[in-house]
Amino acid sequence: MLEKISTLDSELLVFLNGLGSTTYDGFWLLITKQLVWMPFFLLLVYLLYKKFGWKQLLIILGFVAVLILFTDQTANLFKATFQRNRPCNDPELAGIIRIVKPGSTYSFFSGHAINSMATTTFVFLFLRKYYQYTFFVFVFPLLFGFSRIYLGLHFPADILTGYLFGIAYGILFYKLHQYFQPKYFPIN
Repeated sequence: MLEKISTLDSELLVFLNGLGSTTYDGFWLLITKQLVWMPFFLLLVYLLYKKFGWKQLLIILGFVAVLILFTDQTANLFKATFQRNRPCNDPELAGIIRIVKPGSTYSFFSGHAINSMATTTFVFLFLRKYYQYTFFVFVFPLLFGFSRIYLGLHFPADILTGYLFGIAYGILFYKLHQYFQPKYFPIN
């Protein structure tokens, strides 16, 4: 069963990665950089500030910092445990996939996927009541995650697993905020 999933994962990677062309490589290399997303992050910070004020914004950003620490360490633990080669380093895929950006660490699962999805889910849960089109924030982790497949750095299962863990962590940290906020960080 695990072998079949791995085979399907590789086949999906070959298909998705094969959709790329040198014409778009520069675009996807930009998409995968966090710095490019800074205007988007600043917009979210502004929207949080607008609805919650400075004090609550700082508390929310504190939760985001701890959330990223947890998601990063979870991804690193899984990578060290499973030690799955990145597609760009997989001898079975050599010459089959386009390697736009080489990577040297392990693949399973994507730190980019878990971090982006966890923070997006967390922020979405705060803003969904106030802005009608808040669900568009999920464009960020979807593009960010796909860029990792396009570049040959992750298998689709690495991204999907990162997304699932990210959603779970985002919800968990939101619930922790909701639990601790009234007790320790009252709005006054």
